[in-house]
Amino acid sequence: MGDPEVLLEVYEVIRNRIEERPEGSYVADLTEGDDTKPAINKICEKIIEESGELILAAKDRDREGVVYESTDLIFHVLVLLAYLGIEIGEVFDEFERRRR
Repeated sequence: MGDPEVLLEVYEVIRNRIEERPEGSYVADLTEGDDTKPAINKICEKIIEESGELILAAKDRDREGVVYESTDLIFHVLVLLAYLGIEIGEVFDEFERRRR
């Protein structure tokens, strides 16, 4: 089984890409809005897209597809969190609260 710490690492890379905006970065492009399409809309549209793809893979009982699309969905949720300035620890805290 993989190391769950990878979520923290990916989140930090996403935050850095948002802050540093390196040329050619997918995250930098996704979080760059304009007058016709704000960044939040672009991010949310990707989450909707990835959610739909996950649902289709699940309905097909496509195990590999579910893993792949879940990863895409989680990645884009991490982009949303970082873009909104929400620390991933806040999500972990909420999971802890719900576990009780």
